[in-house]
Amino acid sequence: MPLIEPNYNPPFYFKNGFVSTVYSGLIRKVKLDQERERITLSDGDFLDLDWSYSQTETKKLIILLHGLEGHGQRPYITGPAKLFNENGVDALCVNFRGCSGEQNLKYYSYHSGSTADLDEVIRHAIVVKKYEAIYLKGISLGANVILKYLGEGRELWPQVKAGIAVSVPCSLWGSCQELHKIKNKLFHDRFLKDLLKRLQEKRRQFPQALSLQDMNRIKTLKDFDDVYTARAHGFKDALDYYEKSSCLQFLPYIKIPALIINALNDSFLSPECYPVKEAKNNMHLYLEMTKYGGHSGFIYRKNFYYNEKRALEFIQLKTPF
Repeated sequence: MPLIEPNYNPPFYFKNGFVSTVYSGLIRKVKLDQERERITLSDGDFLDLDWSYSQTETKKLIILLHGLEGHGQRPYITGPAKLFNENGVDALCVNFRGCSGEQNLKYYSYHSGSTADLDEVIRHAIVVKKYEAIYLKGISLGANVILKYLGEGRELWPQVKAGIAVSVPCSLWGSCQELHKIKNKLFHDRFLKDLLKRLQEKRRQFPQALSLQDMNRIKTLKDFDDVYTARAHGFKDALDYYEKSSCLQFLPYIKIPALIINALNDSFLSPECYPVKEAKNNMHLYLEMTKYGGHSGFIYRKNFYYNEKRALEFIQLKTPF
Protein backbone atom coordinates (compact mmCIF):
# COMPACT_ATOMS: atom_id res chain seq x y z
CA MET A 1 0.00 0.00 0.00
CA PRO A 2 1.11 3.61 -0.40
CA LEU A 3 2.86 5.01 2.63
CA ILE A 4 0.63 7.04 4.95
CA GLU A 5 1.43 10.72 5.22
CA PRO A 6 1.43 11.56 8.96
CA ASN A 7 -0.01 14.75 10.40
CA TYR A 8 1.62 14.51 13.82
CA ASN A 9 3.06 17.80 15.05
CA PRO A 10 3.65 17.84 18.83
CA PRO A 11 4.45 20.87 20.99
CA PHE A 12 7.97 22.20 20.44
CA TYR A 13 9.54 20.69 23.54
CA PHE A 14 8.27 17.20 22.59
CA LYS A 15 9.82 17.32 19.13
CA ASN A 16 13.01 16.12 20.79
CA GLY A 17 13.00 12.32 20.65
CA PHE A 18 14.84 11.86 23.94
CA VAL A 19 12.46 14.18 25.80
CA SER A 20 9.32 12.57 24.42
CA THR A 21 10.64 9.06 25.14
CA VAL A 22 11.59 9.84 28.74
CA TYR A 23 8.40 11.79 29.47
CA SER A 24 6.23 8.99 28.14
CA GLY A 25 8.11 6.30 30.06
CA LEU A 26 8.60 8.02 33.41
CA ILE A 27 6.15 10.89 33.79
CA ARG A 28 2.89 10.13 31.99
CA LYS A 29 0.09 8.83 34.23
CA VAL A 30 -3.15 7.15 33.18
CA LYS A 31 -5.92 6.27 35.62
CA LEU A 32 -7.71 3.08 34.64
CA ASP A 33 -9.63 0.49 36.65
CA GLN A 34 -8.51 -3.01 35.74
CA GLU A 35 -9.50 -6.50 36.82
CA ARG A 36 -6.85 -9.23 36.85
CA GLU A 37 -7.40 -12.74 35.56
CA ARG A 38 -4.86 -15.54 35.66
CA ILE A 39 -4.96 -18.17 32.94
CA THR A 40 -3.05 -21.44 32.81
CA LEU A 41 -1.09 -22.02 29.62
CA SER A 42 -0.77 -25.31 27.76
CA ASP A 43 2.70 -25.92 29.23
CA GLY A 44 1.47 -25.44 32.81
CA ASP A 45 2.81 -21.91 33.23
CA PHE A 46 0.53 -18.91 33.73
CA LEU A 47 -0.23 -15.47 32.34
CA ASP A 48 -1.83 -12.58 34.20
CA LEU A 49 -4.32 -10.59 32.13
CA ASP A 50 -5.54 -7.12 33.09
CA TRP A 51 -9.03 -6.31 31.82
CA SER A 52 -10.87 -3.01 31.48
CA TYR A 53 -14.31 -2.56 30.00
CA SER A 54 -16.50 -0.37 27.87
CA GLN A 55 -19.47 1.20 29.64
CA THR A 56 -21.71 -0.47 27.07
CA GLU A 57 -21.84 -4.21 26.47
CA THR A 58 -19.66 -5.19 23.54
CA LYS A 59 -18.26 -8.17 21.69
CA LYS A 60 -15.23 -6.17 20.56
CA LEU A 61 -11.83 -6.45 22.24
CA ILE A 62 -8.42 -4.89 21.83
CA ILE A 63 -5.48 -6.97 23.07
CA LEU A 64 -2.47 -4.88 24.10
CA LEU A 65 1.13 -6.11 24.35
CA HIS A 66 3.83 -4.19 26.21
CA GLY A 67 7.52 -3.75 25.51
CA LEU A 68 10.71 -5.10 27.06
CA GLU A 69 10.31 -5.46 30.83
CA GLY A 70 7.01 -3.61 30.75
CA HIS A 71 3.68 -4.73 32.19
CA GLY A 72 -0.06 -4.23 31.86
CA GLN A 73 -0.16 -1.03 33.91
CA ARG A 74 2.34 0.98 31.90
CA PRO A 75 0.74 4.18 30.58
CA TYR A 76 1.55 3.31 26.97
CA ILE A 77 -0.70 0.27 27.50
CA THR A 78 -3.41 1.71 29.75
CA GLY A 79 -3.66 4.82 27.56
CA PRO A 80 -5.01 3.00 24.50
CA ALA A 81 -7.05 0.71 26.75
CA LYS A 82 -8.84 3.73 28.19
CA LEU A 83 -9.38 5.31 24.76
CA PHE A 84 -10.86 2.13 23.33
CA ASN A 85 -13.02 1.61 26.42
CA GLU A 86 -14.46 5.08 25.84
CA ASN A 87 -15.26 4.07 22.26
CA GLY A 88 -17.14 0.85 22.94
CA VAL A 89 -14.31 -1.68 22.99
CA ASP A 90 -13.15 -3.82 25.93
CA ALA A 91 -9.39 -3.98 26.53
CA LEU A 92 -7.09 -6.78 27.61
CA CYS A 93 -3.60 -5.77 28.72
CA VAL A 94 -1.36 -8.84 28.62
CA ASN A 95 1.49 -9.23 31.10
CA PHE A 96 4.18 -11.37 29.49
CA ARG A 97 5.51 -14.27 31.55
CA GLY A 98 7.22 -12.97 34.68
CA CYS A 99 6.14 -9.36 34.11
CA SER A 100 3.06 -9.18 36.34
CA GLY A 101 4.92 -8.85 39.63
CA GLU A 102 5.27 -12.61 40.15
CA GLN A 103 7.94 -14.79 38.58
CA ASN A 104 6.65 -17.35 36.09
CA LEU A 105 7.10 -21.06 36.72
CA LYS A 106 9.38 -22.06 33.86
CA TYR A 107 13.04 -21.21 33.25
CA TYR A 108 12.08 -19.72 29.89
CA SER A 109 9.85 -16.66 29.87
CA TYR A 110 9.12 -14.36 26.91
CA HIS A 111 11.02 -12.84 24.03
CA SER A 112 10.55 -10.70 20.90
CA GLY A 113 9.56 -13.60 18.68
CA SER A 114 7.46 -15.69 21.04
CA THR A 115 3.94 -15.81 19.59
CA ALA A 116 2.46 -18.98 21.10
CA ASP A 117 1.27 -17.23 24.25
CA LEU A 118 -0.50 -14.57 22.20
CA ASP A 119 -2.35 -17.28 20.31
CA GLU A 120 -3.46 -18.83 23.61
CA VAL A 121 -4.68 -15.44 24.84
CA ILE A 122 -6.66 -14.95 21.63
CA ARG A 123 -8.13 -18.43 21.98
CA HIS A 124 -9.16 -17.62 25.56
CA ALA A 125 -10.81 -14.37 24.44
CA ILE A 126 -12.77 -16.15 21.72
CA VAL A 127 -13.62 -19.54 23.22
CA VAL A 128 -14.11 -18.55 26.87
CA LYS A 129 -15.00 -14.85 26.71
CA LYS A 130 -16.94 -15.07 23.40
CA TYR A 131 -15.52 -11.97 21.71
CA GLU A 132 -16.44 -11.67 18.05
CA ALA A 133 -14.01 -8.97 16.88
CA ILE A 134 -10.44 -8.73 18.14
CA TYR A 135 -7.82 -6.08 17.40
CA LEU A 136 -4.14 -6.36 18.33
CA LYS A 137 -1.89 -3.47 19.33
CA GLY A 138 1.69 -3.70 20.53
CA ILE A 139 4.49 -1.37 21.51
CA SER A 140 8.15 -2.08 20.74
CA LEU A 141 8.83 -5.75 21.62
CA GLY A 142 5.08 -6.37 21.77
CA ALA A 143 4.70 -4.80 18.33
CA ASN A 144 7.30 -7.18 16.87
CA VAL A 145 5.41 -10.11 18.42
CA ILE A 146 2.15 -9.00 16.80
CA LEU A 147 3.57 -8.52 13.30
CA LYS A 148 5.43 -11.83 13.46
CA TYR A 149 2.24 -13.52 14.67
CA LEU A 150 0.22 -12.10 11.78
CA GLY A 151 2.79 -13.08 9.14
CA GLU A 152 3.99 -16.49 10.31
CA GLY A 153 1.60 -18.38 8.07
CA ARG A 154 -0.63 -19.87 10.75
CA GLU A 155 -4.36 -19.92 10.13
CA LEU A 156 -5.56 -16.87 12.03
CA TRP A 157 -8.70 -16.86 14.07
CA PRO A 158 -11.34 -15.18 11.84
CA GLN A 159 -12.23 -12.92 14.77
CA VAL A 160 -8.80 -11.23 14.52
CA LYS A 161 -9.53 -8.20 12.36
CA ALA A 162 -6.49 -5.88 12.46
CA GLY A 163 -3.10 -5.20 14.01
CA ILE A 164 -1.33 -2.00 15.04
CA ALA A 165 2.39 -1.96 15.76
CA VAL A 166 4.12 1.08 17.28
CA SER A 167 7.86 1.78 17.62
CA VAL A 168 8.65 -1.61 16.10
CA PRO A 169 12.23 -2.96 16.04
CA CYS A 170 11.52 -4.75 12.75
CA SER A 171 15.19 -5.75 12.61
CA LEU A 172 16.13 -6.93 16.10
CA TRP A 173 19.85 -6.98 15.33
CA GLY A 174 19.68 -3.49 13.87
CA SER A 175 17.82 -2.20 16.91
CA CYS A 176 20.24 -4.00 19.24
CA GLN A 177 23.16 -2.23 17.57
CA GLU A 178 21.43 1.13 18.04
CA LEU A 179 20.79 0.44 21.72
CA HIS A 180 24.47 -0.28 22.25
CA LYS A 181 25.51 3.14 20.95
CA ILE A 182 26.52 5.91 23.33
CA LYS A 183 23.39 7.94 22.45
CA ASN A 184 21.26 5.25 24.09
CA LYS A 185 23.48 4.41 27.07
CA LEU A 186 20.92 5.55 29.66
CA PHE A 187 18.21 3.40 28.09
CA HIS A 188 20.54 0.44 27.56
CA ASP A 189 21.72 0.46 31.15
CA ARG A 190 18.17 0.82 32.50
CA PHE A 191 16.94 -2.15 30.47
CA LEU A 192 19.95 -4.23 31.46
CA LYS A 193 19.55 -3.45 35.16
CA ASP A 194 15.91 -4.57 35.12
CA LEU A 195 16.70 -7.72 33.15
CA LEU A 196 19.55 -8.71 35.45
CA LYS A 197 17.37 -8.22 38.50
CA ARG A 198 14.81 -10.63 37.10
CA LEU A 199 17.52 -13.05 35.99
CA GLN A 200 18.83 -13.20 39.54
CA GLU A 201 15.39 -14.41 40.58
CA LYS A 202 15.51 -17.00 37.81
CA ARG A 203 18.86 -18.22 39.07
CA ARG A 204 17.41 -18.71 42.54
CA GLN A 205 14.54 -20.68 41.00
CA PHE A 206 16.79 -22.76 38.75
CA PRO A 207 20.29 -22.80 40.26
CA GLN A 208 21.45 -25.61 37.98
CA ALA A 209 20.46 -23.79 34.80
CA LEU A 210 22.55 -20.67 35.20
CA SER A 211 25.96 -20.34 36.86
CA LEU A 212 27.37 -17.32 38.64
CA GLN A 213 30.11 -17.30 36.02
CA ASP A 214 27.47 -16.94 33.30
CA MET A 215 25.81 -14.11 35.20
CA ASN A 216 29.10 -12.26 35.51
CA ARG A 217 29.62 -12.47 31.73
CA ILE A 218 26.61 -10.23 31.09
CA LYS A 219 27.76 -6.66 30.48
CA THR A 220 25.44 -5.67 27.62
CA LEU A 221 21.96 -6.44 26.30
CA LYS A 222 23.48 -8.68 23.63
CA ASP A 223 25.36 -10.57 26.37
CA PHE A 224 22.03 -11.08 28.12
CA ASP A 225 20.52 -12.52 24.96
CA ASP A 226 23.54 -14.79 24.44
CA VAL A 227 23.55 -16.07 28.01
CA TYR A 228 19.83 -16.27 28.77
CA THR A 229 17.36 -15.46 25.98
CA ALA A 230 18.94 -17.65 23.32
CA ARG A 231 19.77 -20.61 25.56
CA ALA A 232 16.45 -20.61 27.41
CA HIS A 233 14.37 -20.44 24.25
CA GLY A 234 16.20 -22.82 21.94
CA PHE A 235 18.35 -20.52 19.80
CA LYS A 236 22.03 -21.05 19.04
CA ASP A 237 23.02 -17.59 20.21
CA ALA A 238 21.81 -13.98 20.25
CA LEU A 239 22.34 -13.48 16.52
CA ASP A 240 20.31 -16.59 15.74
CA TYR A 241 17.56 -15.29 18.02
CA TYR A 242 17.55 -11.88 16.34
CA GLU A 243 17.51 -13.39 12.85
CA LYS A 244 14.67 -15.82 13.47
CA SER A 245 12.52 -13.50 15.61
CA SER A 246 12.63 -10.24 13.64
CA CYS A 247 9.23 -9.45 12.16
CA LEU A 248 10.71 -7.89 9.00
CA GLN A 249 10.82 -11.21 7.14
CA PHE A 250 7.17 -11.93 7.96
CA LEU A 251 5.68 -8.63 6.78
CA PRO A 252 5.08 -9.77 3.17
CA TYR A 253 2.76 -12.51 4.41
CA ILE A 254 0.38 -10.42 6.51
CA LYS A 255 -3.15 -10.77 5.13
CA ILE A 256 -5.26 -8.56 7.39
CA PRO A 257 -5.03 -4.76 7.83
CA ALA A 258 -1.88 -3.90 9.78
CA LEU A 259 -0.56 -0.44 10.61
CA ILE A 260 3.04 0.32 11.57
CA ILE A 261 3.83 3.67 13.20
CA ASN A 262 7.56 4.34 13.61
CA ALA A 263 9.02 7.76 14.37
CA LEU A 264 11.98 8.88 12.31
CA ASN A 265 13.61 10.29 15.47
CA ASP A 266 13.32 7.01 17.39
CA SER A 267 16.89 6.43 18.56
CA PHE A 268 16.19 2.72 19.17
CA LEU A 269 15.52 1.96 15.50
CA SER A 270 17.99 1.26 12.70
CA PRO A 271 17.26 2.04 9.02
CA GLU A 272 16.07 -1.56 8.53
CA CYS A 273 13.25 -0.88 11.00
CA TYR A 274 11.42 1.29 8.45
CA PRO A 275 9.98 -1.33 6.04
CA VAL A 276 9.13 0.91 3.08
CA LYS A 277 9.55 -1.78 0.43
CA GLU A 278 7.48 -4.30 2.37
CA ALA A 279 4.65 -1.79 2.84
CA LYS A 280 4.63 -0.82 -0.83
CA ASN A 281 4.42 -4.48 -1.88
CA ASN A 282 1.71 -5.65 0.54
CA MET A 283 -1.81 -4.28 0.10
CA HIS A 284 -2.62 -5.11 3.74
CA LEU A 285 0.39 -3.37 5.30
CA TYR A 286 0.39 0.35 6.08
CA LEU A 287 3.47 2.29 7.18
CA GLU A 288 3.34 5.70 8.83
CA MET A 289 6.71 7.30 9.56
CA THR A 290 6.27 10.37 11.73
CA LYS A 291 8.97 13.01 11.97
CA TYR A 292 8.57 13.12 15.76
CA GLY A 293 7.61 10.74 18.55
CA GLY A 294 10.83 9.16 19.77
CA HIS A 295 10.30 5.66 21.11
CA SER A 296 6.63 5.34 22.10
CA GLY A 297 6.50 9.07 22.84
CA PHE A 298 3.74 10.30 20.53
CA ILE A 299 2.43 12.96 22.92
CA TYR A 300 -0.80 14.45 21.61
CA ARG A 301 -3.62 16.00 23.64
CA LYS A 302 -5.84 15.32 26.66
CA ASN A 303 -3.38 12.59 27.75
CA PHE A 304 -4.13 10.49 24.71
CA TYR A 305 -1.29 9.87 22.29
CA TYR A 306 -1.20 10.26 18.53
CA ASN A 307 -0.52 6.57 17.96
CA GLU A 308 -3.51 5.69 20.14
CA LYS A 309 -5.80 7.99 18.16
CA ARG A 310 -4.44 6.58 14.90
CA ALA A 311 -5.02 3.01 16.10
CA LEU A 312 -8.69 3.76 16.73
CA GLU A 313 -9.06 5.58 13.40
CA PHE A 314 -7.35 2.75 11.53
CA ILE A 315 -9.61 0.09 12.99
CA GLN A 316 -12.72 2.17 12.35
CA LEU A 317 -11.68 2.72 8.73
CA LYS A 318 -10.27 -0.69 7.80
CA THR A 319 -12.60 -3.09 9.63
CA PRO A 320 -16.37 -3.43 10.05
CA PHE A 321 -16.23 -1.55 13.34
